[in-house]
Amino acid sequence: MSLLVFAAILALCMIPATLAARRDLRTIRGVNVWAKPLKFLAALALFSATTAVLMRAAGPGAPLAAIEALIIATSTFEAAYITYQASRSEPSHYNTSDALHTALTVLMACGAIALTASQAWLAWVIMDTNPAWRASVTVFGAVTGLLMTFVLATVSGLMLGGKRAPAGVGLPLVGWRRVGDARPAHFMGVHAQQIIPAFGFIADRLLGSAAHAGFTAMTATYVLAWAALTRMQLKQSTVATAAA
Repeated sequence: MSLLVFAAILALCMIPATLAARRDLRTIRGVNVWAKPLKFLAALALFSATTAVLMRAAGPGAPLAAIEALIIATSTFEAAYITYQASRSEPSHYNTSDALHTALTVLMACGAIALTASQAWLAWVIMDTNPAWRASVTVFGAVTGLLMTFVLATVSGLMLGGKRAPAGVGLPLVGWRRVGDARPAHFMGVHAQQIIPAFGFIADRLLGSAAHAGFTAMTATYVLAWAALTRMQLKQSTVATAAA
């Protein structure tokens, strides 16, 4: 199965989940039980589709099937387990109510790391099979975005694993809280997969001889914004804990 087909299947699964969210008023920690499955289905569909597009930067005969299999296997487990738990009105993440749920929570964390590691793996394949990857800012941007996704998303994901986000309904659509929530930084880390390659694509077509410099400046700004957001959330969390 190609990643684009898999992404389409995940997107289609959002239809019954959306219908369920309209009819089912149950909540977990103040949020509709179907909010998390919907967010993960959307995120995994975008992640898979973007990976499929970035794979085109690899050279002829690149070994991509194993990367596809890794993403499909881990994404299927994450989406299926999160949806199943939602149907039971039980949490998926941070669920240590018994040995089985503790093991599944750990397995989800391992799956999430494997997903981000697939991006570093793809970056290595592109560098190994495309000798001109440095010359093209578009391809260089793809490689950089893949590596930054692995680094930033893994770091912020480990932060989330160490501290649960606050309960209750947060900002519209995303559900983030303004204090002590590492999810905004994690969002930036995961979506470096789309944004940083887009920087390379834009710089390559608009900046001419300054494309590499422009891309470097845009990427550095993005990483600094991620670092500032991470620091801000950690500081706010510390202040909130002290005040409590």
